This record gives sequence, structure tokens and C-alpha cells, in this order.
Amino acid sequence: MNLRSKQWFGKTGKDGFIYRAWMKNQGIPDDYFQGKPVIGICNTWSELTPCNAHFRELAEFVKKGIIEAGGFPVEFPVMSLGETLIKPTAMLYRNLASMDVEESIRANPVDGVVLMCGCDKTTPSLVMGACSVDLPTLVISGGPMMKGKFKGKEIGTSDVWRFAEAYKLGELTQKEFIEAEACMARTPGHCAVMGTASTMATMVEALGLSLPQNAAIPAADVRRKVLAQESGRRIVDMVREDQKLSKVLVREAFENAIRVNAATGGSTNFVIHLLAIAGRIGVDLHLDDFDKFSKSIPLLANVQPSGEHFMEDLYYAGGLPALMEQMKEYLHLNIKTVNGKTVADNIANSPIYDDKIISTFDKAFKKDSGIAVLRGNLAPNGAVLKPSAASKELFKHRGKVVLFENIEDYHARIDTPELDIDENSVMVLKNVGPKGYPGMAEVGNMGIPKKLLEKGVKDMVRISDGRMSGTGFGTVLLHVSPEAAAGGPLNWVQNGDFISIDVENRSINWEVSDEELAKRKQAHPLQAPKMDRGYVSLYIDRVQQADVGADMDFLVGGSGSTVTRDSH
Repeated sequence: MNLRSKQWFGKTGKDGFIYRAWMKNQGIPDDYFQGKPVIGICNTWSELTPCNAHFRELAEFVKKGIIEAGGFPVEFPVMSLGETLIKPTAMLYRNLASMDVEESIRANPVDGVVLMCGCDKTTPSLVMGACSVDLPTLVISGGPMMKGKFKGKEIGTSDVWRFAEAYKLGELTQKEFIEAEACMARTPGHCAVMGTASTMATMVEALGLSLPQNAAIPAADVRRKVLAQESGRRIVDMVREDQKLSKVLVREAFENAIRVNAATGGSTNFVIHLLAIAGRIGVDLHLDDFDKFSKSIPLLANVQPSGEHFMEDLYYAGGLPALMEQMKEYLHLNIKTVNGKTVADNIANSPIYDDKIISTFDKAFKKDSGIAVLRGNLAPNGAVLKPSAASKELFKHRGKVVLFENIEDYHARIDTPELDIDENSVMVLKNVGPKGYPGMAEVGNMGIPKKLLEKGVKDMVRISDGRMSGTGFGTVLLHVSPEAAAGGPLNWVQNGDFISIDVENRSINWEVSDEELAKRKQAHPLQAPKMDRGYVSLYIDRVQQADVGADMDFLVGGSGSTVTRDSH
């Protein structure tokens, strides 16, 4: 077994002395440095990342498994991205966190890595960074929180949007709002619905990067700790087998993940993160692949926001293996996963225990699922929509634009009585893309104006170059590319223009002539965003567009696990 860590701990003389001696001040026995595989535990624990606040305890179970299997565990922190607190948006720092992960792994004496992920951006950032180094790697997610209880009803994160509308209409008092906060987030873990965090946990299991059942075991369930311990055992064997990330993340694994995302009603954020991961590992994946490979897959998981139930229920109903077993005809079954078994092995004989939560393929909850990619003169490089969370009656729609130049403009005018808007209007929000926000915030599912809520309007066509929370829903077209701030056509849309969408035919049409567009460009030249210093300046200059994953252009493609020079 050719261990990378030997280039540190196997050295003789002064360098070896320094590498081992300072590690020994932690009470590590000498035999740990004599050929044991060194396993890095990449931990995103932080009290500023509430979803991951239980990771200190979870890491101890990973360590137990590593030691049992004859490995040497070393836990290290990396930048943690707490979706609920970070401003302006955690997405701005996804690429920065991935750089932290990549360089922390490459620069240190580790032979394999366990990635501890939970909150939305921690999963893609850790996987992206690990892909750029390409060591044996396994993911353990933190798990969803238990479903909440409020006024006798089960609640989860998707209810935040419903509570906000009820509060706006005076149907929910401030006191009740505060009460609901404590009722919803009542255990450790990330969002209890199929939001972005659960979508990412589902993604890594579907890709074969985690042990089976990783996606849905609740954070508070002791079986999450058992999974962590088993993951610790397995990563040691992966090092012995030299099972690198590139051996798991083959093209067929990405196709499986796209289809599973469709069947589970996963977040639109899945698109931007999977594209970035593919870019790092060198798999040729394109935006249209998400439409192509999800088109024939119905919704099999009755989980919010596309359905009615919660991730906890999905686990009790059989978890992801039971769901994948129902769609096995559409999956690549013979590819290897991190546990050394094939997809077929991992899902074989996985029964459904509750058909109200997981359906069979021929009795699916909804026909329309997956990711629809719309193109047209407003979005030459594409825009995405989640059919399972949208209103079917709006799949074909033409309406007059009500424009918001940026998020501040939206907040200032959305509930003003003079806003000229009706239920047939198309709400358009500019300058919330990768460069424009910067960071591409989750503001695309704009709230319905109060005066329309009072009329009973529940959904409208909404278009932006931003993202939306995976817990959100509605007929929302997102990730318009190129974005306004990069000189995309969206930059020159005006109030009163007409836009039509046709989801069935995958089209989005902005009714403006070439001559009129040329006039607008001349009258209003593009004002590219600028920042004078630091990471944000680098991000604006080098971030790619949403249709290719919004990674930094200089990070695409891995550079391997080359060991740097001795510094002593």
C-alpha cells in the first residue's frame, strides 16, 4: 500500500522528527506513524452554521470507525457556510470554501478523506474541493432535522413561505410567528424538507459518494451515528483499495443523480452544484443533460415542497434505496460506489414501507418532475424551472413585465398600492446573478404582492437571473443566462414588455425587436459591477455563468494530490 502520508511521517532525519514530534504532543502513540492510513475528517462544524452544530459529536463516531479499521484519524476544520446567517449569500463563498478544502487536503499528510457536510453549500464546496485533489473520499451528511409541530400540524422549512404570506395578510400574529420558530427548528440537522440541503445529501448518495441511507436518516436518530461509524471503517478500506473519487464519479453516476433528483423533487440548486462538481472532476456535463435525463422520470417521493411529507418520513418509508429500486430500469446499475458495491447491490430488495411517501413508477405522485431547461432570446444559454413545484396552468403563459431592477427595488415597491400589477403579469428581477448580486442569492421566488394575495392569488410567473431556496415553490424561472450584469439580454428588459413561456416546448420569448434592443443598448450601456478588494473582487472577475456551474474559471479541472516541498 503506497501511502501518501509516508512522505511526511515515513521520513528519517530532521524533517521526519519535526512532522512526528509536534503531532505527538496530542498524545498520539508512535505506532500510529508506522504505516497506518491517515484519514482526514473535513469538518464544517460551526455555531454560525446551525445545521452542522452537532458535527463535533458526529465526528467522534467517524473516528471510532477509522480506528477500528486500523486507520489514523485527523480532524480538521474548513470554512463553514451557514445558509441562514451569511450575508449577502452563502453561494458567494461556495467557491472560496472549496479552495480551502482543496488546499487543506493537498497540503497535509492525509491518504483519504471523510467530508462532513450538512447545510446547503457545505456539501458542494467540500465535494468540489476534494475532486480537485482526487484522493479516496467518502461523504457523511448531517441529516435532516425532525419535522416540527405547530398548532397540531406538522411543519418544515417550506412553511416559512406560507407563514410569511399569512403574516403579511394579518392571519398570523407576531407572537404566533415567534412560537412557530421554536416549533419548527426543534432538533439538530438541516431543513426537514427536500430543500437544497436534503437535495445535496440525496445527490451524494445517488452519485455513490456515501453509504446507502445517508440521504434521509434524521440528524437526531442514533442510526446517523452508526452510519458515521461505518463510514469511518469504510474509508480506511477505500485507501487500501486506492478507490479515488475519479473512480466513483464517472459520467454514468452523474446521469443517475439527475434522474434521482427528478424522482425526489430536488432543488433547482442541484443544477448549479452538480455542474460545478462535474467541472472539477473532468466529466463533460451540460445544462441540457438535466432536462434530457429527467424528462421521463415522474415524482416518486411525496416530500415537500413538491409533495406533502418530510425527509424523516422518506427514511421510514424505505429511504433512497427503496425509491431507486422503483426506478432501476432508468439507472446505471453496474457502476461502483464508495462502499465497493454496485448501485444494483445497494438497492436490491429495498421494499417500500409506506406507499403514501414513496410511490411505484407506474403510480407516481406527479408526472411532471425534474428540471425543465427553457431557452429563447431572453435566455440564450438557458433558464431552469422545477415543474413539480410549479402551477400547471401557468406552463403556457404570456404576460406584461413588472420589472424590479435589483433586490432593493423589489423590497421598496412590492407591497406599495401604486404597483401596477395583476395576476397575469410576469414579475422580472434583474441583477441577482453570480456577478450582479454578487453571489447569486436565493431571491428568485419573489413573494406575491400583498394586494394580489388579498385577492387569493397564490402563484405567478416569476423570472430572474438568481436562484431560489430549495424549500421554495411556484412557477419560477431561474438562473437566466447570461445574467444581466454580464451583458445578457435580461439587462435591457423594461416595464411593459411582454414575455411568454411555454414549458412543454421549453421556450421563453421576450417580445422585443432587434432594432429596439439595439436602441436600448445604446441608450443604457452595461454598467459592469466592480469591487475594489479581496475575495469578492476576485469572484466578480473570474466567476463563470450559472449554465456552467458558477465556479471560478481557474478552478475548473483538478490538479491532483501532488505533495508540496519540505519547508524545514
